[in-house]
Amino acid sequence: MTSPDPASTPDRDPAGAGRRPAGAGWVTPADVVDVFVYVVVLNLAAQYLPAVISETFTLSLLTAVVLKLVLEAVVWVKNRVKGRMKAATTMVGKIAGGLALWAVLVGSKFVVLEIVAFLFAGQVKLGGFFAVTGLILVLLVARAGVRRLLATPDDAAAAR
Repeated sequence: MTSPDPASTPDRDPAGAGRRPAGAGWVTPADVVDVFVYVVVLNLAAQYLPAVISETFTLSLLTAVVLKLVLEAVVWVKNRVKGRMKAATTMVGKIAGGLALWAVLVGSKFVVLEIVAFLFAGQVKLGGFFAVTGLILVLLVARAGVRRLLATPDDAAAAR
């Protein structure tokens, strides 16, 4: 039996779990689609929510790239904390892991707000804590929906 042609294998994670396929470069097609989805969600938020401001399309595109990078980093940290929490053998270790996970999930929203404020100096505002939390939830749901919409039958079978 021959191995599949590397050019024909998809460059995305079929399960959408954020893991890079073996041999994938720095940017996969799924990453590009994620940024496009983020741009659409950001621009809709800027249009309909007064607390969300992006002065130009270019700034919303750059903000989407920043959000993609920050959210990927947060997912990486969250997965590391979850792994340590599962590996903990004592109740104290599990509680500490749970508190660390909560700190990552809550603290990441402040990190997003501060990075955007620093990089864009008032030209982009994502609102406050609750606005950015809602925005991030919508970003993640939209990303999952688009990935599911674009998945091939082979991807769906691999995700099970």
